[in-house]
Amino acid sequence: MATRFELVLHGDDPVRLRAAGEEALREIERLDAQLSLYRPDSEVCWINARAAREPIKVEPRLFRLLQRCADVTARTDGAFDITITPLMRAWGFVGGAGKTPYPAELESSGALVGMERIRLDEGNFTVQFDKGGVEIDLGGVGKGYAVERAVGVLRDSGITSALLHGGTSTICAIGTQPDGAPWKVAIRKPGDQEPPMEVVGLCDNCLSVSAAHGKSFTDGNREFGHVIDPRTGQSVQGALMAAVIGPSPTECDALSTALLVLGEPGLRMLAERFPGCSGLVIARTPKGGNLHKTDDLR
Repeated sequence: MATRFELVLHGDDPVRLRAAGEEALREIERLDAQLSLYRPDSEVCWINARAAREPIKVEPRLFRLLQRCADVTARTDGAFDITITPLMRAWGFVGGAGKTPYPAELESSGALVGMERIRLDEGNFTVQFDKGGVEIDLGGVGKGYAVERAVGVLRDSGITSALLHGGTSTICAIGTQPDGAPWKVAIRKPGDQEPPMEVVGLCDNCLSVSAAHGKSFTDGNREFGHVIDPRTGQSVQGALMAAVIGPSPTECDALSTALLVLGEPGLRMLAERFPGCSGLVIARTPKGGNLHKTDDLR
């Protein structure tokens, strides 16, 4: 997934811990091969190449993931959307460093975006697109899903104290540290080397962070990041970073992207529509950024 995954496992049997950790990492590698938009032989690429012509039968677990993505799209009013790929291509972020698209490109690409373009047939586990040019990209949720599946492997192996992260942006804690304290994770403001603005304690829950600065380009005096608002087709400008804490790595990964798109107003949405989740946003200002949090984080 073009990033680094790491695990910390505690227990009294090093051989069993290593075996469990290696099995969890193999699961992540398997999911990378299945979900990647950049592997021509992946299941996602197979879907994108054929689903406009006919219903495509997919693995049941992948089908459930697509259903979960559709649910998050509905509950975030479209701020998170896995059909974003045509807009990402228009902005030059699929295999490239980015570029400013022409208005006509945005208009034609935006017409292909929206979960209403996808039909999910639960009875047959099939996926179908309503027109050619529609594509899905699970990059906004893939790391979280991989972490969730890997955590499942660790729990099935009897692991009761562990921390797993993908790219330092999606993190999940199993239990506590050996001394009973929560796992402590620092959240830094983008580009800031000062002491962290927030330190959160994780215990059987997860944290996901999204920021536009990971891949961006400058045009004139403006920086354009790789996070695109599916509703407008524009690069997100209102927020520098967003973070979500909750029980599911998959959901947190998707929601941190949605919260980055929505900015500070998204915090109310998060509190009202996603019980058990909390979050923070750094809103962009002329002098840097202002930190906003949900009430439970305050």
